[in-house]
Amino acid sequence: MSSVDIVAAHYAASDRGDLAGMLAPITANTTWTEAAGFPYAGTYTGPDEVRANVFEAIGRDWDGYTFTLAELVDGGQTVVGLGEYAATNKKSGRAFTARVAHVWKFDGDTCVSFEQIVDSAPVVAAID
Repeated sequence: MSSVDIVAAHYAASDRGDLAGMLAPITANTTWTEAAGFPYAGTYTGPDEVRANVFEAIGRDWDGYTFTLAELVDGGQTVVGLGEYAATNKKSGRAFTARVAHVWKFDGDTCVSFEQIVDSAPVVAAID
């Protein structure tokens, strides 16, 4: 499976609400970085840290959290997913949409890193 196919499978799993499928490309050594300014900012290593610090936290804090993929850029060992997040904060009741880019880096068919680049301002405004 190519790098772009692996990332496409991750996004398809996200669309299905399949957390195991979303975590499938993450190895014990994969680093996952959420952007500074984003509520879950930091770098997490391996599927357990990503599950706990990103996906479970999002599920705890937001209703209807989605990532809508607009474009998947195949750069070989670097794959970029461009799209938009949307959700409603459970405490404030406020919704947001925000543009986002995901940069996936591979070594062969192994995902070595993920980096989120996002317009965090609308996300934070929905919380406050």
